[in-house]
Amino acid sequence: MKLIVGLGNPGEKYEGTRHNLGFDVVNQYLKNSKSAKEAVWTKKPKLKSEIAIIDPLVGSGHEEKVILAKPMTFMNNSGRAVIFLINYYKIKPENLWIIYDELDLPVGSMKIRFGGAAAGHHGVESIIEHVGTDKFWRFRLGIGESHNKEHVIASQKIRGAANYVLGKFKSQDQGKVRELIKRASNSLQMALEKGIESAMNRYNTR
Repeated sequence: MKLIVGLGNPGEKYEGTRHNLGFDVVNQYLKNSKSAKEAVWTKKPKLKSEIAIIDPLVGSGHEEKVILAKPMTFMNNSGRAVIFLINYYKIKPENLWIIYDELDLPVGSMKIRFGGAAAGHHGVESIIEHVGTDKFWRFRLGIGESHNKEHVIASQKIRGAANYVLGKFKSQDQGKVRELIKRASNSLQMALEKGIESAMNRYNTR
């Protein structure tokens, strides 16, 4: 069993913001997944989340239950919801996949990796604190500003980072973001069907 969590903030006022890319990706994945069948988002107040349960074919050719989740705790307290989900469904940390926006990557880019520091992302910090380990998979989605042709990101130069992540994407970035959501959704499908290493090789931005 795997737990795939898209990070974001609940409520209409946050829809379409940079910080809600995780929500956007799991929404897209559920919409497109052939294995979703009649699965819909269901509020689970005791788990502090909205969840959807699907049974996609995985690499071994058999169905495996996958829990999709959107924490309803707001970003900085994401760990509260994640630990409720882990304990309830008895998920091992290595079977936890977190999808979130990354200020240190240029908008439209993507990196899948296992473990490591939170790099200042408060949602990931909260998860590490509550779960007690950093040994889980991350699907990092770039929202940062490119400052040269090599797309070097200097997040510390973005004034008011908190306001920046809660803002909406610039019109010139909308196409990149739509493509990123699509690619991230496809990467989840490949990771489940062919293994996460295959998804890394295919979708990680060089």
